[in-house]
Amino acid sequence: MKLVTAIIKPFKLDDVREALAPLGIQGLTVSEVKGFGRQKGQTEIYRGAEYRISFLPKIKVEIAIPDILVDQVIEAILDSARTGKIGDGKIFVNEINQVFRIRTRETGNEAL
Repeated sequence: MKLVTAIIKPFKLDDVREALAPLGIQGLTVSEVKGFGRQKGQTEIYRGAEYRISFLPKIKVEIAIPDILVDQVIEAILDSARTGKIGDGKIFVNEINQVFRIRTRETGNEAL
């Protein structure tokens, strides 16, 4: 089992969710996060004063999936989250050693 974590632009969340649905993804976790990478933040003007925003708003999507779906999920996220501009985000894939469904006590792929 794998945990796929994607950091994406906020307005791309619906596109990513719609791209994952045909793959049979039944659940995912979404968090609002802030961060910076090569963008190094941005400068904005508010009431005539210029100020710098160091941390930009992003969305963190976490999906626990069976190993067999990893390539399809990554491809779906890459296609749906891409704008072609700096700051599109990153995808991380980590191994999951154990999963438990609390309600039924199922483990492994059955718990997903």
